[in-house]
Amino acid sequence: MIRLENITKVFNQGTVNENTALRGINLRVKEGDFITIVGSNGAGKTTLFNTISGSFQPTTGDIFFNDKNVTRMPEYKRAQYLGRIFQDPLLGTASNMSLEDNMMICYKKGFKGLKISLNSKMRERFREELKALDMGLEARMEYNVQLFSGGQRQALTLLMTVLSHPDLILLDEHTAALDPKNAALILELTDKFIIDKKLTAMMITHNMSHAIKYGNRILMMHKGEIILDISGEEKKNLTVEGLVKKFYNVKHEELTNDELLMSHE
Repeated sequence: MIRLENITKVFNQGTVNENTALRGINLRVKEGDFITIVGSNGAGKTTLFNTISGSFQPTTGDIFFNDKNVTRMPEYKRAQYLGRIFQDPLLGTASNMSLEDNMMICYKKGFKGLKISLNSKMRERFREELKALDMGLEARMEYNVQLFSGGQRQALTLLMTVLSHPDLILLDEHTAALDPKNAALILELTDKFIIDKKLTAMMITHNMSHAIKYGNRILMMHKGEIILDISGEEKKNLTVEGLVKKFYNVKHEELTNDELLMSHE
């Protein structure tokens, strides 16, 4: 469904600050894939997402969505295919609007071309969708979103992204800013929505245990390259120690990133 062909991204090209963030990335994302992505800081994970979403233009290479070349398509047009959730829980919702108005916006995006109005029928539909979060938000639909906690807002962002029916969801360390309890809740909701709705998603995480536990496929990035792409039974049987060993076997160097190595829980 998504295809990246020989993608490179060079910042400050031709200057003393030249930095190659992506090096010849070739990747095929199939419909229904839930891909987790790990790698040290500077590995190119967020640059990869920025290139897929259109925030950055690649220096070389092509990007295809459903066989359509979107390499030069601007970010706002590419948004019709994509949903993206960032680390910051405040970025996914309009804080000065009510919960129901936020949901109305996402419904209009998800049901393109249909005239939808906020009436009692729609409010009942929203209540049913919100019950899936198990946070009591279905009783607070007229509240402004700025009154909600970070965990509630990120859960709401997740639900709204799912309801807008994107072809691909990009989860950019979307639990990193949350406390452990809320982070665990959001991860479980993410997994449930992706499986139940048969969505296609890519998730960046610094937690190798989470990367192994969730999804059907795991990528490890290092210095702008995808060095490991593991799926199927191999992924099911993978451990953190096994992943670290695979890194060593490919790169012949120790994985020294403390943040990755300390995330065994």
